[in-house]
Amino acid sequence: MSTLRNTVQLIGHVGNEPEIVNLESGKKLAKFSVATNESYKNAKGEKITDTQWHNIVAWGKTADLIENYVPKGKEVGIEGKLTSRSYEDKDGVKRYITEIVCHELLLLGK
Repeated sequence: MSTLRNTVQLIGHVGNEPEIVNLESGKKLAKFSVATNESYKNAKGEKITDTQWHNIVAWGKTADLIENYVPKGKEVGIEGKLTSRSYEDKDGVKRYITEIVCHELLLLGK
């Protein structure tokens, strides 16, 4: 059961062109967002679609794959883990962000 700790799996569409960062250390980082949709009917019988946005980061070979094969709009499957961090913005306000660190990437659709 220890392999189930902090595991996230998503299928969704890439919401923006991935940002690729080549660090001085030689490591490569890819950052992008993924939208997931859930549909249901409300009390009036109307179909409602709820879209959730997820921040994704990937390193190394996974970042290489994203750079070469993952454009905006592409349907992807992501497996990774949740991470949270905080930082101060340019105005000195403390901000919090939750991201999914992608370990596995599956290219779906066309």
